[in-house]
Amino acid sequence: MLQRLLFGLITVTSLTLVGCANSPQQLSPEPKITTQLAPVGHGQPVSVRVVDGRPSPTLGSRGGLYPETALVSVNAQDVLPKLQAQAEAAVRLLGFTPANSPGAPQLTITLAELKYQSPKDGLYVTEASIGATFKSDVSAGTRRYSGRYGASLNQRFGMSPNQETNTKLVSDVLSDALTRLFKDPSIGSLLSAQ
Repeated sequence: MLQRLLFGLITVTSLTLVGCANSPQQLSPEPKITTQLAPVGHGQPVSVRVVDGRPSPTLGSRGGLYPETALVSVNAQDVLPKLQAQAEAAVRLLGFTPANSPGAPQLTITLAELKYQSPKDGLYVTEASIGATFKSDVSAGTRRYSGRYGASLNQRFGMSPNQETNTKLVSDVLSDALTRLFKDPSIGSLLSAQ
């Protein structure tokens, strides 16, 4: 009887500790331009390119009992085509035509930073700080313009967030930062000056 009780106690303790451990999450965010953009162009061609400037696909750790194995990541091969499609759609909304025409103004968008941070001092993930930063480089003839656009979100949780929740949060932050980039009037102004 005592042996059964001891076995039951060990099992419950093991399950509790496993519940504190977080597995890695490979996210597939869906960034979207979240506002209307005022057209400033008249169909002029613009070369649009999105690149990944992050040092690693890892955003950070989800924390928990084993934070070194609870990593959150977003692969460039997954997110760059989605960002490229949104950037081209935004350029169209601004009144331009995405094209690889020689001599056309160029807009290069760099995903400079994407991070996910949870407190490292707790066994349970109760909050996360998510941030995204884009860099824009515009060249039209001899004129140049660069800008940085960031967005962040601090989110509290009742329980550790699952992959679907984290994907939505990262998507929201990417969408906000990308929308800020395209709302910069200097970009449209320089692209239309060609």
